[in-house]
Amino acid sequence: MAVRIRLRRIGKKKQPQYRLVVAEAAGPRDGRFIEVIGHYNPRVDPPAVSVNEERALWWLKQGAQPTVTAQSMLVKTGVWERFTGELAEAVQAPAVQAAAGGDLQPAEEAASGEQSERGASPDEPDEEEQQSPSEEAPEQVQEEANAEESEQGR
Repeated sequence: MAVRIRLRRIGKKKQPQYRLVVAEAAGPRDGRFIEVIGHYNPRVDPPAVSVNEERALWWLKQGAQPTVTAQSMLVKTGVWERFTGELAEAVQAPAVQAAAGGDLQPAEEAASGEQSERGASPDEPDEEEQQSPSEEAPEQVQEEANAEESEQGR
């Protein structure tokens, strides 16, 4: 069961208001939901946003994925920052313990190792960085075209 945090439209015609809800991903926008975790009223200036931080964090920790709009609301209220901060702390603790044991490489060494595995030296530009024929100087392109025409005429 994929769970999403998304907006559910309520209110009259031409007078939208939204609830921030936790619902199954396969359900319709205004269909059945699991829990209401906030409200959004875009008709007032500034738009009113309220989120139950405890429940939103709990659902995020359980794996609920917010939609783009719902995530922007969570960012505005500070819930997303709390979630990513707590997540980073939880991930960082095991990494520090493993680094003390010598199991992990520092990020710089890992990056240089990947580059040497590809066989490219740091002085050589990547394939994307090399100029394509369309980016060459116009005079050079014209000279190449003239050379091709003269070869075909022989």
